[in-house]
Amino acid sequence: MIQIGEYNTLRIAGKNKDGLSLSDGKSEILLPYDNFKEALEIGNNVEVFVYINKTDDLVATTKKAYGQCGDYVLLQCIDEHTDGAYLDLGIEKDVFVPKKEQKRPMIKGESYVVYLYLDELNRKLVASSKVDKFAIEQAEDLEEGDEVQVLICDKSDLGYNAIIDQKYMGLLYHNEIFGLLMPGDERRAWVKKIRVDGHIDLTLQASGYGHVLDTKDVILEALAQNKGVIALGDKSNPDDIYAAFEISKSVFKKAIGALYKERKIVVGDYEISLVEQSGD
Repeated sequence: MIQIGEYNTLRIAGKNKDGLSLSDGKSEILLPYDNFKEALEIGNNVEVFVYINKTDDLVATTKKAYGQCGDYVLLQCIDEHTDGAYLDLGIEKDVFVPKKEQKRPMIKGESYVVYLYLDELNRKLVASSKVDKFAIEQAEDLEEGDEVQVLICDKSDLGYNAIIDQKYMGLLYHNEIFGLLMPGDERRAWVKKIRVDGHIDLTLQASGYGHVLDTKDVILEALAQNKGVIALGDKSNPDDIYAAFEISKSVFKKAIGALYKERKIVVGDYEISLVEQSGD
């Protein structure tokens, strides 16, 4: 069955005056001539994005949409009306966000993390910035300490809401963030705590000494690429450290302390440098 709002691999069944006829073996849809550039031959398979156009026809395009049904994705608002807003999906048809599905009123030119889904009435792809209501409530396949990928959604009084692995909602607390986060940022994170109510606390810092070991290697590599000197040290600003390595000052100090004990670096207040190795 052809899936609306998703990528489909279909066979080119024929040509007509409007474009190519694509088939899944049961039904056919149109790929208009202006929706593809490359040469396509009858009998070949082609990957297309399927959607319902402005005239309510089911059509396909070879253009790459920024997201498909079931995705959480950052999209830009390109038009706003009293009944809703339109976001740029990267294809010929924009995606509509009904007024009731806007967490806060959308403004033209601004970008928002939204969830893409099919409207139950007309089967058209629509979006909602109320992403929390689509997230899975219980993360049965996650454990505390797990490494995850997160998509930053928006800022709250406590911190930043984030989508975990395109499935769950989590929270990064303000006091554990070093550096600037923006909606749409994708980061590596770790599950800090899974609460009884299912809420998930996140951190951008891995727990345990293993993270320090990884950081040591990163710092040594950075020193090697910067002629043996880095303008960060024991008293450097935490934001400067995070901008360079995306780690907290605490992890940075543990790593350089370990390297100092191994006599691999010299540590200053605002600089570290490689120890010069004497020849044999």
